[in-house]
Amino acid sequence: MGGNMITFLEKVLRMDAENEVVEFKEAKSRYDKDKLGQYFSALSNEANLKGLDSGYIIFGIKDDKTIVGTQINDNQINEYKLEMASFTVPRLSFDEISKVNVDDKTVLICKIPAAPKGQPVSWKGHCYGRDGESLGALNDYERDRIKAQNVSYDWSSQILTDASIDDLSKEAIDFGRKQFIEKNRKIESEILGWDDITFLNKAKITIQGKITRTAILLLGKPESDHFINPAQARISWILKDKDNLEKDYEHFGCPFILAVDAVRMKIRNLKYRYIQDGSLFPEEVDQFDPYIIREALNNCIAHQDYEYKGKINVVEREDGVLVFSNMGHFIPESVEQVIRADAPESRYRNPFLSNAMVNLNMIDTTGSGIKRIFTIQKNKFFPLPDYDISNNHVKVTIIGKVLDINYARKLISMPSLSLNEIMLMDKVAKHQPINNNDATLLKSKGLIEGRKPSYHISASVAKVTDEKGTYIKQRGIDDDYCQKIILDYLTKFNSGKKEDFEKILLDKLPDVLNLEQKKNKVKNNLQTLRKNGVIRIVGKIWEMSKNNV
Repeated sequence: MGGNMITFLEKVLRMDAENEVVEFKEAKSRYDKDKLGQYFSALSNEANLKGLDSGYIIFGIKDDKTIVGTQINDNQINEYKLEMASFTVPRLSFDEISKVNVDDKTVLICKIPAAPKGQPVSWKGHCYGRDGESLGALNDYERDRIKAQNVSYDWSSQILTDASIDDLSKEAIDFGRKQFIEKNRKIESEILGWDDITFLNKAKITIQGKITRTAILLLGKPESDHFINPAQARISWILKDKDNLEKDYEHFGCPFILAVDAVRMKIRNLKYRYIQDGSLFPEEVDQFDPYIIREALNNCIAHQDYEYKGKINVVEREDGVLVFSNMGHFIPESVEQVIRADAPESRYRNPFLSNAMVNLNMIDTTGSGIKRIFTIQKNKFFPLPDYDISNNHVKVTIIGKVLDINYARKLISMPSLSLNEIMLMDKVAKHQPINNNDATLLKSKGLIEGRKPSYHISASVAKVTDEKGTYIKQRGIDDDYCQKIILDYLTKFNSGKKEDFEKILLDKLPDVLNLEQKKNKVKNNLQTLRKNGVIRIVGKIWEMSKNNV
């Protein structure tokens, strides 16, 4: 082994520099355990992505490959091994740590196993990777590449050998059985005759009587959550005032099947009143439809990436807004794709958990849940849900009030608009980006005008929705009129600075433009007039060209 390691060391020392699977560290007497864990995760994941069996961290060598030796002893080595096994997921440690003597200096070669197929390695809940010699977070693309290697791996289906049915809540099991009966009325009497283990197996919560992570999440006693460490079984409800200051909070853990209703009860869900068209009497509705609360929260549970050690958050704002968020990227391409497909997603992050939740009547398999949330909001004239799927998390914002009753009623009353088109129009109204294909679709139907990214409602929509004033304000003045104002100013006052024209023009330019874009528009119109020989600039002063004086 020693000879092989010397040969290996000679080989890596001939490399031009460190790479994604080899890291040199001086570490004369010790090395920070947390930093070591980050490198362990990164080198393990990079070895997997490169199809290698191992990555290496080598102590006693500087970045410039000068051998300085290390005094890290056997006790420290054992501590490092234990630390890696304690805080990596899946739990791994060094394959071997070899001591090599070079010129009377000890070098430690630590061999790190490649991440298992389908399972990126995390350190304290975070997956790390490398870009050349740099250490950083493993990006979503690389993480998905590793996970896609083994489509059969499912975090939620793993058996917990140390857990038993005694670690499950009897109250949760009984409630789950009632929900299972709701799904299977034809065999109700048979279900009532099953013992608990039979029921759990039939509902596919346990596997041949063995307790799974799914069983702990959905039915576990509050104190049983340690079985899924370092993952968290926690839902946090947080109440904030209109200034976004926290006023109250509560945390909910296992069993999730009961926690969902407990969270729902915390949400105040006040009544909202408004008058429908053609009626003298006010309509009274819940700010947040119970189905929306249930569906959004259950989706967080089903699609949470528990390997990130994060918790599920439900933030309630006193100004009538609910925000649900969970860890893990949004598996479909986009929310619009989900609405258009109106069918079950072909891939799930936690298939065993999702299937169990279907059997317990927590979610359905028709794929219509998100579409129904949008439809409920649309029919109440409330703003459509906002989905933020950036930064490896999913955040859903539900607004429980009407922002503009006249616009909402009349836009939705346009019979030719599909739900998908209403969704896109909703994004335009909120000044949110839409992609080129969606913009082409809306333009082809005469629903929006403008150029990317500053789209606004079209004249035809403004006419139907009585938003003609808003349309004019959003469209703003055109370039010809903008240039006429500049020329009128110079004709009357002989000269002016760019700031003078900005004072006149900025508030007349489209509201869909931000301040920087408006200033650029002024600058572009000045340059157009200059190129056409109408005006000229002397220093920072604009004036009419001699030919036009």
